[in-house]
Amino acid sequence: MASILSGARSLHSLALLSRMLGETTQLGPFNRSVQRRWRKPVDSARTRLEGRTRDHRLDKLMVQLRNLRLALALHEVISQQRNGYASLQLLSRWRHEVGLNIEVGAFLKKYPHVFQTYVHPVKRNHCCKVTQKMSDLIAEEDAVVRENEVGVVQRLKKLLMLSVDGTLNMHALWLIRRELGLPDDYRSSILPNHRHDLILKSPDTLSLFSRDETLAVAKVDEWRKREYTEKWLAESETKYAFPINFPTGFKVQKGFREKLKNWQRLPYTKPYEKNDSHPICNVERLEKRIVGVLHELLSLTVERMMPLERLSHFRRLYTMEVNLREFFLKYPGIFYISTKGSTQTVILRDSYSKGYLIEPNPVYIVRRKMLDLVLSGSRNVGECQQDSATWSAEEHDLGSSHGCQDNIC
Repeated sequence: MASILSGARSLHSLALLSRMLGETTQLGPFNRSVQRRWRKPVDSARTRLEGRTRDHRLDKLMVQLRNLRLALALHEVISQQRNGYASLQLLSRWRHEVGLNIEVGAFLKKYPHVFQTYVHPVKRNHCCKVTQKMSDLIAEEDAVVRENEVGVVQRLKKLLMLSVDGTLNMHALWLIRRELGLPDDYRSSILPNHRHDLILKSPDTLSLFSRDETLAVAKVDEWRKREYTEKWLAESETKYAFPINFPTGFKVQKGFREKLKNWQRLPYTKPYEKNDSHPICNVERLEKRIVGVLHELLSLTVERMMPLERLSHFRRLYTMEVNLREFFLKYPGIFYISTKGSTQTVILRDSYSKGYLIEPNPVYIVRRKMLDLVLSGSRNVGECQQDSATWSAEEHDLGSSHGCQDNIC
């Protein structure tokens, strides 16, 4: 018994000695009594981005949209081929250019409703083409975009009215053409038809001929009007307010609600106002005006979202001399930054509910059909396989009749 007690005491002594030696080694033999100083946690835009309250529905939507963008990028490569199909070997060369980080064959097999893979009847190599369903939806989107020319011109005019001098950089406009619902050939198909409104001063500058005050109404003003008339709220509570929708799990700190209430009532110069009705005399009014400009800019897009990198091209044009990423993180109830989908995308929170756009437009409806086709995965694959077999047989007959001259993948 005595040996057991002595052994326990020796173990305790050894543990105490090792701890003392560890402290001595870490702090040194002459500064053991010096107080430790812990490093202050780093507070930067990156740490705030990583520590923000996430919206899992919007993040999931961005992952799904990324797969759709990859499918459309592969369609672009396939459509440039002479016969409307391409070999998997050719698509593998473009894998990194389109942003695909897996093998092309594995990606194509995941979406049989979008792509048809088959063995070429003559060359006996694996080829791919876009299914008829997807081709019809792409053609439908192009038709809807061209039919909505009046709405496109109105969006362009509102974008020009938001700028300080009524001009837009054509390169920045080209980068967000898909977000605005513009056709790729808008310079030749839309601008020449509206020379009395839109003037191309130089190859890289688009200007507005005259302001249309009937369009100088922000999207948020329509929401304020509904809140005032339908919910019978006071004018002081809705005149300068913004729709706030915090993500699930957002922690409300003490005094936050009172600050938010005061901020909602704070007057500011609205996006389309050029007069000094509310002079910017402090930082809060300046920031609230920037919130209004960004809210209106995102409201003009088809899907109420835009990549942060492309949005930064409008900073100086709209006098938003702030760090946009930090600015968006400061207002989590209005904007949400999603890092999913291989890019940082800014989403207008009040425009979405459960991953769907609350007020869908014709272009969004067609794009949603494309997304649903991608999300269908391998369900009901029998029809796709039957169509693929029929198309392969037709190609075989075509190759036999033309001496296999046009069947080059």
